[in-house]
Amino acid sequence: MKKIVVLTGAGMSAESGLRTFRDSNGLWEEYPVEQVATHEGFVRDPLLVNNFYNMMRHKSDGCEPNEGHRLVAQLENDYDVTVVTQNVDNLHERAGSTKIIHLHGELMKVCSSNDPYDERYIRQLTPDDCEVKPGEKAGDGSLLRPFIVFFGEAVPMIEPAAEAVTKADILIVIGTSLNVYPAAGLLGYAPATTPIYLIDPNPVNVRDSQRITVIQKGASEGMKELTEILKSQA
Repeated sequence: MKKIVVLTGAGMSAESGLRTFRDSNGLWEEYPVEQVATHEGFVRDPLLVNNFYNMMRHKSDGCEPNEGHRLVAQLENDYDVTVVTQNVDNLHERAGSTKIIHLHGELMKVCSSNDPYDERYIRQLTPDDCEVKPGEKAGDGSLLRPFIVFFGEAVPMIEPAAEAVTKADILIVIGTSLNVYPAAGLLGYAPATTPIYLIDPNPVNVRDSQRITVIQKGASEGMKELTEILKSQA
């Protein structure tokens, strides 16, 4: 069975109603990165940071996977699919994808602020219980924090993601500007013979144009077109 790796960014979830961070009217215009998405910001004001992610969880709870998410999940009927996502939402899971690497963490999880990757203290939240309360602590006695990779922190899942890309027979990139590293560097791990399909409604600066097929559409319409392309090649 051929292996497909799907790399997704904020544009994948935008159709589901989740605001992107970087675009105009993005969340970073309203909430400065250094306040809500850095270790220093958390140390300075953990209540502000946890309240921000509490708000994000409530907003994401009202969003549903879009057709793009569902079409990605349906690829598993014919391919061995790994989704590598820069998104922290769980829309890929809810759409039915089964192998997902979250590069930047997971919104519906919380962890120890002393050691975010100590699995003993990583907790899955539910839609009915998705808030971190003021002063709430992890099992090691440290304050709970979002299980999110803050700016300036290492991205521990980049290595398994790169490993997956090295084995890809087909690489699909959806809804990412390819400006955010280290995720943008993943394309460099694809074998030279691996075709790359890039789905994004906005112009993207493509360096290897001979190898990359650009579908300038949103996630859902782009995945519809790509599904037909893949069927014709099967």
